[in-house]
Amino acid sequence: MFDVIVIGAGPAGMTAALYASRSNLSVLLLERGAPGGQLNNTAEVENYPGFDRIMGPDLADKMFRPLEKFGAKHAYGIVNELKDLGDYKEIVTDSEVYQGKTVIIATGCEHRHLGVKGETEFAGRGVSYCAVCDGAFFRSKKLLVIGGGDSAVEEALFLTQFASEVVVVHRRDELRAQKVIQERAFANPKISFMWDSFVEEIIGNQMMMTGAKIRNVKTDECHEETADGMFIYVGLDPLTEAFKNTGITNEDGWILTDELMRTNIPGVYAVGDVREKHLRQITTAVGDGSIAGQQVFNYLEEQKDK
Repeated sequence: MFDVIVIGAGPAGMTAALYASRSNLSVLLLERGAPGGQLNNTAEVENYPGFDRIMGPDLADKMFRPLEKFGAKHAYGIVNELKDLGDYKEIVTDSEVYQGKTVIIATGCEHRHLGVKGETEFAGRGVSYCAVCDGAFFRSKKLLVIGGGDSAVEEALFLTQFASEVVVVHRRDELRAQKVIQERAFANPKISFMWDSFVEEIIGNQMMMTGAKIRNVKTDECHEETADGMFIYVGLDPLTEAFKNTGITNEDGWILTDELMRTNIPGVYAVGDVREKHLRQITTAVGDGSIAGQQVFNYLEEQKDK
């Protein structure tokens, strides 16, 4: 049995594991993929203290390396259920069952899908949610980027190093991205904007997507926009399916905690993007993780005195 099981190895989970293992607790870091979470799908990070800019996967690697030094164990698995058994918890995965005195949930979130006709059909055949992963496949091509927040505009800028043209499609008449990012996008000659518009359908042939039907929310006019690829950044959904029956989430699936990262189940904490919060950034995830990593130590010490 572990003192703490950390579910998810993004910035929040890795920081929680680091703080807990430095407190001489036995730690299992459980991840369904490569350590780093969405950092692995991020091009350049420019707002993390200590770095003018750093590639997302490089920052993930720097965060992960110290964990082995302090004895944290690492395992892969898809979590299907969390069982609260009082003095300890069980984490049921697709292949193993793990037991821990405490649990820190750091499963994060994933990019929301548009839910339109053609999206599933052309996923991987022109439709993508990761510019870092797939951008290089679209050299000298025309691309559509759907969304108007930080991620959409940052990835549109990233894609200009490959694409001949990038069109940002946004359902409002102004962007939600940070002003400094907006200014870079407006100044980039490869980027144009299609305001007050949304994708109604993604179209293509038997091989690839060839464009999209775009509808204007004000005029209700619809037209077909040709494009070789589409990158979608329209929001995030929490990865909390495994915890839906525990009573720790709100109606939208985000986990509710107090300022000490505690859920309403004693010994169960949540950190990072999976929490109900206003700002989801690497820095806030790291802050959450450090608090939870220390709190599990305090919790276990209190349990000894009972």
